[in-house]
Amino acid sequence: MSGTSLDGIDAGLVDFSEKKVRLIAFHYQAFPDKLRAEIHRISQPGQPVLLENYGKLDAQLGCLLAEAALALLDKAKIPASQINAIGSHGQTVYHAPDGRYGFSLQIGDPNRIAEITGITTISDFRRRDIAAGGQGAPLVPAFHQAVFAEPDNITTVLNIGGIANISILNSKQILGFDTGPGNTLMDYWCQQCLNKNYDANGDWGNSGRVNPELLSLLLNDAYFRQPPPKSTGKEYFSPAWLQSKLADVTDCRPEDVQATLCQVTADSIANAVLEYAAVSKQILLCGGGIHNQQLVSMLRKNLPMPLVSTANFGIDPDYVEAIAFAWLARQSFNHQPGNLCSVTGAKTSVVLGGVYPGHSPLINQIATP
Repeated sequence: MSGTSLDGIDAGLVDFSEKKVRLIAFHYQAFPDKLRAEIHRISQPGQPVLLENYGKLDAQLGCLLAEAALALLDKAKIPASQINAIGSHGQTVYHAPDGRYGFSLQIGDPNRIAEITGITTISDFRRRDIAAGGQGAPLVPAFHQAVFAEPDNITTVLNIGGIANISILNSKQILGFDTGPGNTLMDYWCQQCLNKNYDANGDWGNSGRVNPELLSLLLNDAYFRQPPPKSTGKEYFSPAWLQSKLADVTDCRPEDVQATLCQVTADSIANAVLEYAAVSKQILLCGGGIHNQQLVSMLRKNLPMPLVSTANFGIDPDYVEAIAFAWLARQSFNHQPGNLCSVTGAKTSVVLGGVYPGHSPLINQIATP
């Protein structure tokens, strides 16, 4: 898994035998600075991209994903021949699912992953859901339902990555959607002002004060009022989006902007929870945003129900999404749907992703349902 925060690759080795989810090993591989900068550059709205550069970046990232998978297996001391499949989300470079020709585009060539590792690779999860009329996102609620749902309680899972999303789990109908920005705008502003990739612990933002005028301008965006199903990305909540709002505000110190961006994330999440999941027993928190203490503190003030880490339910909050895409790959491997129509808005449940055969005879299991 590589998310919108563009920090690096999360690789998890997951055992699903006996109907349980067991993480055997985990490996994190940071992106080289040059690669991170290039991915960020081609992901900007309206940015011209040479096909030659796009193709090279797709291949380079595919090789890096394969290296991460092999490093994970080396750490676990398990041979590639014992692995059924790799599920690779790839790196989203543009997500625009709305309209007749909506699409979501990920890079990280799965052909390279399958060839270098020798392991059957399942990738490109989002586009089949979009072809079926869905948003292609979020896809993790189906996994959240499988591992976190409680029969007699409504539980909400909150994932805060670059973009924040919620999964509302109950016995009737599962709902999930992107609430808006998670870390993406805070990370961008930190990079611009401090030349750091993120605001560690939220300390810099905590040194500033929320600017009410800027907060109002940011939260007044139409996306926050749009009903689900809906999904978004850093293409929408982009640097240009932020700069257009800042142009209308005077006398706002950089640290005040950071504090306000943190409040925007907290308020937009809380507003979504209170509108669609107010009766939740608890909020299970995962993703990189759990490490931003200022953000978590704001959320606790905004929400009446307790916030607890997914670690309390057996899964480290930093590992949830990597495990989720292993689970989605297993769904595809077993010819089972991976999307939820109530979440994405798709007309029908579909098997997600494309299969890129490896060198193992296990691929024969995929040949017939």
